[in-house]
Amino acid sequence: MAAAGWYHRDISQVVAEELLAKAGRDGSFLVRDSESVKGAYALCLLFQRHVYTYRILPDDEGLLSVQTIQGIQAKCFRTLPDLIGAYQHPNNGLVTPLLHPVHRPRPDEDSDGEDARGWGHTVPCPGAAPSSRTHIPQQLHQRLQEQVHSSPASDFTGFMAEFLTHHVQDLEALCHGHPQLRHLSTALATACRALHSEIDFTLAGLETLTRVFEAPVSPRSPAREQGFLSSDPDLELLLNKISTVNHLLSSLEKKVLKSLQETVTRHNLALPSVAMAPLPAARPLAVQNFEVKLGKSQRVALMVDVESGTVTVTKRGSGSPEEVIPQDKILQLIKYQSVQSKVRLVCSRENQKSLSRDFIFPSARKREAFCQLLQLMKIQHSHLDEPEIISVYVGTWNMGSTPPPRSLASWLTSRGLGRTQDETTACIPHDIYVIGTQENSLGDREWVEFLCASLKTLMAIDYRVVALQCLWSIKIVVLVKPEHQRRISHVHTSSVKTGIANTLGNKGAVGVSFLFNGTSFGFVNCHLASGSEKTQRRNQNYSDILHSLALGDKRLAGFDLTLRFTHLFWFGDLNYRLDMDVQDILTHIVKKEFQTLLAVDQLNLEREKNKVFLRFSEGDISFPPTYRYERGTRDTYVWQKSKPTGMRINVPSWCDRILWKSHPETHVVCNSYGCTDDIVSSDHSPVFATFEVGVTSQFVPKEAPGSSPEALACIEWESIEVMLKTTSRSKCYIEFHSYCLEEMQRSGENTFQSCDIPGFLKLGWSSKHLPVLNPILPDLEYLGDQHLLLSIKGVESCESFGECCLALRSAIGSTAQQFETFLFHRGEETGSVRGWMRVRVPRGRSGTRERLYEWISFEEEDAEPAAEPPTCPKLPPQRLRSRPRSLPEPTTGYTNPAYFIFEGVP
Repeated sequence: MAAAGWYHRDISQVVAEELLAKAGRDGSFLVRDSESVKGAYALCLLFQRHVYTYRILPDDEGLLSVQTIQGIQAKCFRTLPDLIGAYQHPNNGLVTPLLHPVHRPRPDEDSDGEDARGWGHTVPCPGAAPSSRTHIPQQLHQRLQEQVHSSPASDFTGFMAEFLTHHVQDLEALCHGHPQLRHLSTALATACRALHSEIDFTLAGLETLTRVFEAPVSPRSPAREQGFLSSDPDLELLLNKISTVNHLLSSLEKKVLKSLQETVTRHNLALPSVAMAPLPAARPLAVQNFEVKLGKSQRVALMVDVESGTVTVTKRGSGSPEEVIPQDKILQLIKYQSVQSKVRLVCSRENQKSLSRDFIFPSARKREAFCQLLQLMKIQHSHLDEPEIISVYVGTWNMGSTPPPRSLASWLTSRGLGRTQDETTACIPHDIYVIGTQENSLGDREWVEFLCASLKTLMAIDYRVVALQCLWSIKIVVLVKPEHQRRISHVHTSSVKTGIANTLGNKGAVGVSFLFNGTSFGFVNCHLASGSEKTQRRNQNYSDILHSLALGDKRLAGFDLTLRFTHLFWFGDLNYRLDMDVQDILTHIVKKEFQTLLAVDQLNLEREKNKVFLRFSEGDISFPPTYRYERGTRDTYVWQKSKPTGMRINVPSWCDRILWKSHPETHVVCNSYGCTDDIVSSDHSPVFATFEVGVTSQFVPKEAPGSSPEALACIEWESIEVMLKTTSRSKCYIEFHSYCLEEMQRSGENTFQSCDIPGFLKLGWSSKHLPVLNPILPDLEYLGDQHLLLSIKGVESCESFGECCLALRSAIGSTAQQFETFLFHRGEETGSVRGWMRVRVPRGRSGTRERLYEWISFEEEDAEPAAEPPTCPKLPPQRLRSRPRSLPEPTTGYTNPAYFIFEGVP
């Protein structure tokens, strides 16, 4: 069997059930890759409107067998086709024989010759020999013809067409153990013949220049000594030449520099001392002044001195003396939501109750600058050994395959259009810079050095490189302040290709993850499929990246990527467009009617339909579309592109985006989100966002272990209910993962099960079948920062139906607290979970303290000020984070009508 239409590779369980539901006949089946065991498979079988999943496992000898009910002797097979053929007969332990194979749907091919998942419409079956009679050559010929019209390499057509005619012979040779690909080598050698003379000419010139700056003759490669100037088209010879050119180019700068330095020394030439002067370690912040209103009319000047840790209040025209408020007397800063420029300052006074005053700033930006300066003042004067709050900068830019301008100052200091940094805070250095680029033509080392030099010029700090990950022209660079370098650990990098057949890196993603002390971070920079009509392809790109990007703790590899990190930032050229006529778009842009355009933004529309970026957040967009500008200006959008196949329309769109997702009850605030207006080398404008992020450190208990009888904290469950979007009837169990547990814990099988609603499975667990969890440390301060990851798994398949994250903070106390949240798997919403839990903390371990980020809170206009600072500060509600106004606010209940069974709705 040369190709198996029933083998669907790595599709998710949700997709498998959808395909079987469409088939609708008992005995319909398909095979997919197992998610729980590498090298294993999952056999999905439809019977009486329910999907049954069986694992196909290989033994030590590679023989395959199906795990079936007890009492049925397992049969072993060498290939999947043999196994499937045998189980098409009854009485083999399956609920029904395999009768109707469900074939893999034909992917939509796009105009660039890319299809959604691969080149062929059938997938080679593991263990089956490929057929020599295939229709792939005809498809490849057609794609080649499509590429010729848009490619300058049309002269290669004859060579490549010849290879495509004979490539099946290479395929057959490969199947017989001969991987040399003789026909491909011949085609490439012929196509590259003209390259020899060009390289010989360039190489001769480079060697001449090298010898000028080097006394001995530059050593030549062995290939050159053996007739390097011959026209022999052998590929190995060509590669040797290219390697020599690469070596000369990389070493020439060093040799020239060395020669010039020797000249300086030999002739006793003096170099300007200014060039040798080191930059200061950090620039002290200047005192900042703000003109504000106190109450409704009183004019007041606020002077913030971060270095001395004081705020000075001076009333204009009253003759009153200045009032100096030390930072340790500032108890609370309250931001009003209804009036974005208003803030309340709560201060302590000697022998008096706290005093609160309302200040109204000229703009919301000025208020944010004031709050950031006070936050920075608190941090600098906290005298903490480890930080509790850090600032993170995220930038994304499609560089359009052109070099960057000399200065990136506006991008790196968040200045331009949208919600930007005020001039008083723009040059405050961030703790972490994460910079993602697409279509970046610079070399890796050159790009990193350019970024480090730019930041040193702007901030006078030598930032350290945490990670660099590249996929062709897609790059991500993570830089941190020198003092934070020791706090970074467990650095992982990964990349995923989503270009043609998911094998080319012109599209795809690069990612970096690490721990900052005790807080996990993930960053993903992606370049998704282009074209207004490619929405579904972009959704598939997102799904492929989510499934394949290998980041974070390997023990959490079975969890959805979006749940593995305390904070996950996802950005890049997402390429989602606006679904509106281009002239209407241009009219709305001129009028700055961005909300009207955001209502037809493809990314927002797909998020509303829960297709991509489930439960992610994005800052409010108040800047014009960042694509497609005329290069050299930001005044004109170029929306027409002439191609041999016709005129292509690229409507102005917000292609370049920054989103994030964080664990519940953690602190993250987006302080800016905008684009530059003075970097014009590309048809995209660079985009930036800055964040204030709460972090945790290694907790040190006040009582040393063994100093007193060990008291344990415990996490107890009264009940858990789960509603799954599935046609399976499988029994399930729950896995509990957390860094506060010594090892993963597992529940018993569910004690309640119902399939009353078609397409949904309702499960329940009582307290007797749920484990009591004992954290490794019992302290309240420690437990308040911890989270639990839950995974609902099928007993038969051991595969996850969905995962979720729960915060322990809100469940700490003597009485059980209710929780409810959604379940996710591979980026899809797969159900919901609710229940009752409590976290018991032993006496003597319930002490806590206010975090640096908790003294800033949010308040409605009519709320009364707090007379005293709160004893147990609560984090700002999640709903206060910035999000696009075109998207609805998250609901507290379940969005799917079938979930209302939990709410008692008939």
